Amino acid sequence: MQIKPFRIGTRGSPLALAQAHEARDRLMAAHGLPEEMFEIVVLSTKGDRITDRPLAEIGGKGLFTEELEQKLVSGELDFAVHSTKDMSTHLPDGLHLSAYLPREDIRDAVVGRTAPKLIDLPHGATVGSSSLRRQALIRRMRPDINVITFRGSVETRLRKLEEGQVDATLLALAGLKRLGKVELLTDILDPDTFPPAPAQGAICIESRVGDTRIDDLVAAVNDAATFDTVSCERAFLAALDGSCRTPIGGYAVCEGDLIRFSGLIITPDGRSQHAVTTDGHRRDAAALGTRAGQDVRARAGSAFFDDWH
Repeated sequence: MQIKPFRIGTRGSPLALAQAHEARDRLMAAHGLPEEMFEIVVLSTKGDRITDRPLAEIGGKGLFTEELEQKLVSGELDFAVHSTKDMSTHLPDGLHLSAYLPREDIRDAVVGRTAPKLIDLPHGATVGSSSLRRQALIRRMRPDINVITFRGSVETRLRKLEEGQVDATLLALAGLKRLGKVELLTDILDPDTFPPAPAQGAICIESRVGDTRIDDLVAAVNDAATFDTVSCERAFLAALDGSCRTPIGGYAVCEGDLIRFSGLIITPDGRSQHAVTTDGHRRDAAALGTRAGQDVRARAGSAFFDDWH
């Protein structure tokens, strides 16, 4: 019987804390446990501390997870809660994603200062985003727009917008919902024309392989549809060696026993792209994503990827 509180690792941003609290509350409800049986342990990551450079320059997605994963491996944490889109496709030895909470909205939202929609911004307007995918898709839609790197927490980016540093910024709709800031958005982008990041809107739980105590605990809050769609999307990303250096979009949808996937790779300038759509049985979700990624990579050719670097 568990006597000590379960130690939940998380980053310290308001959004990360909201996600950790959601995971804790779902686990409390699923198992009838009191709040004192869960201890939320806040850690600062390199990605949180270095905000003046693009992620691609300082190491990519692992910058938001390395400190948490070290504590997991050492046994100082029981599990960690993450935004799945921040997770590398290659986890440290001995760790796995053991559960996914029910997914939030996958779409990107616009928060506009001088116009509500990207299409309505004045010629030469400035849009801030730290995501290479969003930057490339903005350039595809509006080649005249000046896109600048815009890092920091949701609150930091909204403050920079209010200060007039940019005309608009893009944020994940899921994050705005979890922070109770939906009223700030001025437009929601259609995923068919502005595909989200793989795993956008999904919260995952990371734990040690073979820790059956934790596996049994988190299995009660695992959402099967989210597990299948995210497995497909992350397999697509892995087949393309996707990281913060690569503009890649894609999302999967479950329809009964079937799963449908749409994916896209695009050059940073938004001028060249390769898209794929496919479907299959949900039990083959990861294999479907892998094949889609391999198909796109073969059609694009090595030069397409070399140009990014």
